[in-house]
Parts: sequence; structure tokens; C-alpha cells
Amino acid sequence: MSRVRTRDTAPELALRKALWARGARGWRLHPKRVPGKPDLAWIGKRVAVFVDGAFWHGHPDHYWGQSGKFWNEKIERNRARDREIDEELEGSGWKVIRIWDFEVEEDPEAGARRVIDSLTRAARQRPVRT
Repeated sequence: MSRVRTRDTAPELALRKALWARGARGWRLHPKRVPGKPDLAWIGKRVAVFVDGAFWHGHPDHYWGQSGKFWNEKIERNRARDREIDEELEGSGWKVIRIWDFEVEEDPEAGARRVIDSLTRAARQRPVRT
């Protein structure tokens, strides 16, 4: 498992490239101070993006307990951790976006649009300081 990439995966790079092409800027990669270390985070706008692997995060159409007890338990722990991180971030006012790796591989532009739509909404919702 040590050879499994957790950063700069092909889907993550494709999403970043699509975001850059659409003019999105200002993200931080895997920020340590943000719970869950999202793949991309806009700290000021409080938007966190995770590009989740279908196997590792247990997509219902791609993982249904076919790999034995060890992997079933591991995938379930990953799912539980994802839910906990989402709750923690959302409880702190963050917008959490989870995109499956295969979705980005099929259409990186669609993933970029989802992120940019959330960034736009976050910018409109920010209170103006006087």
C-alpha cells in the first residue's frame, strides 16, 4: 500500500488543470491545518475539495464488499472517517465538495464547474466587513 499515491493523482491533477484553465486561483494543496487535509482548499472562502478514489472510499457502485474481511473493514473505516471530516468541516462553516476519481477522469470540466459554482456562492455569502 505504500506505493498507492495519496497526492497528485491523475484525477487530482486533471481537476487542477481544468480549474486553472477556467481561471480559478488561490487554492492550497493538502493544508495541514484544515481537518482531513483536503486535496484543494480555499481557506478564505472555506471551500474544501476532496477527490476520492472509488475503491478506497467505497463508492457503492464500485465497492460492495468483494475483497474480504480486512478490506471491507478498512473501506468502512475510510467511509466513517470521511463522514466525520465532512461533519467537522461543515460544522466550522466549510463547504465540502467530494468528487469521485472516475467522475474527474470522465469529465474534468464538470468537476471544475462544480467547484467554481461553490466558490462563487461562497464569495456571495461572505459578510462584508466594515
